[in-house]
Amino acid sequence: MAAMAAGPKALRRAGVAAAAVTTRGLTRGIVTRAGRPRHRAPLPRTPWTVRGPPQEVLAEMAEPRPVREQVELDTVTYAERLHYVPGLARPRFPPWERGWRDPWHSPGPRYEEMPLYKERGCYICHQGVRMLEGVRQAQWLTKTKLVEGLPPAVQAIMDNPALGLQELEERAKHMVSHARLWDTAEAAPRRERYCPTLFENLIHICRLMSGKYPALSKRMLARNCRIAATWERESILLQVRGLSGILMNSMSPIAPVASKEEILATKEHVLETFYPIAPTIDLQEVNVYKELNDTGFRDGYPYSHPHTLFFLESANIRTDRFRPEQLRAKMLMFAFGNALAKARTLHGNDPKVLEQPIVVQSIGTDGQLFQFMVFQLNTTDLVSNDGVKNLVWIDSDQNLYERAQCVPEVKKGVVTKPAGISGFQPDTFKKFLALYLHGTV
Repeated sequence: MAAMAAGPKALRRAGVAAAAVTTRGLTRGIVTRAGRPRHRAPLPRTPWTVRGPPQEVLAEMAEPRPVREQVELDTVTYAERLHYVPGLARPRFPPWERGWRDPWHSPGPRYEEMPLYKERGCYICHQGVRMLEGVRQAQWLTKTKLVEGLPPAVQAIMDNPALGLQELEERAKHMVSHARLWDTAEAAPRRERYCPTLFENLIHICRLMSGKYPALSKRMLARNCRIAATWERESILLQVRGLSGILMNSMSPIAPVASKEEILATKEHVLETFYPIAPTIDLQEVNVYKELNDTGFRDGYPYSHPHTLFFLESANIRTDRFRPEQLRAKMLMFAFGNALAKARTLHGNDPKVLEQPIVVQSIGTDGQLFQFMVFQLNTTDLVSNDGVKNLVWIDSDQNLYERAQCVPEVKKGVVTKPAGISGFQPDTFKKFLALYLHGTV
């Protein structure tokens, strides 16, 4: 009567609990499976278990089964609907033929079908290459020994009081103020504006020395000049190609800055490697190319000798500009390319040690920080690491000024930082002017 009073749910619960207790008591906590128990003893010794199945059975097992015929179904597309329909496939139409060749819309031939295609790849260094290892990588590629600072010939021009370089310091500071503060009506001019303006102002000051040294008037600035120089380094074919910055040419070459003893002493120098990084990292590998050595000027051009290369990093966005180490590597590669192209024009393509080394200078700036470089090409035998090496002098990270305050900083009605140029470095301007005068003074 108590169970009936408890109801059917209580009866079902009591039955399930009783079944669980009974099962737990029978299995003693071990979960069992229904059906026959597994055979734990070794397999019986039969011909199949000892020698394997007969050959006839194996042949039947290995016989390929017939492949069922695949029925091709028509793909339903939305081509007839003339608009996109969810669930239907995208139609594919045959390429449209114009009936005539349009150079703006033709796919062009494959690389393998081009006449300049070669199986051997060539590694190209152009204006957009950012070398991972910087100057070290450029040294290995050009077989060059690095010397810190500027060469004695340039240093002597800076220290010569007879040239009157101190008289131009105030004018140089005025030119910096013109580029950073007064050249535009904007409150703070952008880098792409003031960097080229500052370069033109400094070149203008340097040209003022033409009255004292008439040989300075026998120079020419070339913009958007293209260079091509090809050489082989160990088993790697390399090229410097493309625009080479702003190039100043002269009618006479720069005299060698290193003596013959210093040149011969480079035989003992060991070039630094950066294994496991490949020396061609970040260079562009191509298979369609032409082995060419070209200075960018025709034969008979009066200003045929490269003097100084100028590189302006005037991009407004910081990530679009080269880092100082990458900029110095690019300066070295293009100075080497111009010198090698000139050497091949004068002495042919045979690798040898030059009796008259070729000197090319390079200056790079972002409108505030300057990089100075003097490169001397001593040899065109660049395949092996042995023998005479080329030389490069680098004076890096020279500030022309510390800060340009375009708008005065005012706090609580008091001007804490007035507008103007602060921290002007006259030595940096002297180095710029000395490199301009080098080869004439």
